[in-house]
Amino acid sequence: MRIQEHVALDALTDDALGILRAIGVDDVSIMHPPAPQPDLDMTETWRDVRRTVESHGMRFNNVGLRPDPSITLARSDRDQHIEGWIRLIRSMGAAGVPTLITNFRGIGNFRTESAKGRGGARYSTFDYAEFMADPPSHPDQQIDEATLRDNLAHFMRILIPVAEAEGVVITMHPDDPPRPEPLAGAARVLSTLNDFERLFEVVPSPSNSMLFCQGCVAEMGEDVPSAIRRVAALGKISAVHFRNIRGGPDHFEETFLDEGDGDMLLYMQTYRDVGFEGPFMMDHTPGTPHEGWTHPWVGRAFAVGYIRSLIQAVYR
Repeated sequence: MRIQEHVALDALTDDALGILRAIGVDDVSIMHPPAPQPDLDMTETWRDVRRTVESHGMRFNNVGLRPDPSITLARSDRDQHIEGWIRLIRSMGAAGVPTLITNFRGIGNFRTESAKGRGGARYSTFDYAEFMADPPSHPDQQIDEATLRDNLAHFMRILIPVAEAEGVVITMHPDDPPRPEPLAGAARVLSTLNDFERLFEVVPSPSNSMLFCQGCVAEMGEDVPSAIRRVAALGKISAVHFRNIRGGPDHFEETFLDEGDGDMLLYMQTYRDVGFEGPFMMDHTPGTPHEGWTHPWVGRAFAVGYIRSLIQAVYR
């Protein structure tokens, strides 16, 4: 079983990679690369990243970014932007990068004021009542469900054949938070397991998969072990966000792994039982009060060690 952590492309340094390897990370995900463009060839960049990551004893496993509103909202320049994604996937295939992490949202993530947690750490929080009392205004990003579903299908029908040819898997993250109703006037179309099964049916392919964010799945109101078995039976879990939460669909806090409501040992046992071996990623790691929010190395080290101990426990 493998553990993965992410690094922003512009923060990829020997020091950062050395820390990740030292705490037990196996795979690296590169986040926030330049926006895809039809004339932007990232092949040599990805080859350089791969050599650098491998020199630290880890694997360069995926690239992560989200589509521009021109794609999600089908603006007039959508085709040009999709051509950029085609170029991105081809560059990944040429460099031997196997997985592309993305999502498909009319508007991005939503959160409310962070909760104060253990030791003064800050927990990413969503409270539905608080959000609805003063929702953000995005008048230029309003979109209904049928249109957003059509836009998602259009995007994937073009990209999946390219991904298949290049040996790349596109792994889609759930809406976050996964509310089935519109938020701030924008529909949500990847907020339930049924939504994902619908996407797999619309664009059937081994290159069409789910980033199984178990925090989001819990926020859907699902029983997480049952959901793991359900999606794994389809062969559609390509990566896991090993997130723990406290609460449910209407109010949740993203806690340290050992203090949320989820039975993390049971979850890891379930992944073992279905034959999933990773990568496992801790995302939205709480930041400790003495180190800043953008580089929560202490929280990340705690999470990686906790995940490693669970892996060792289930394979004893």
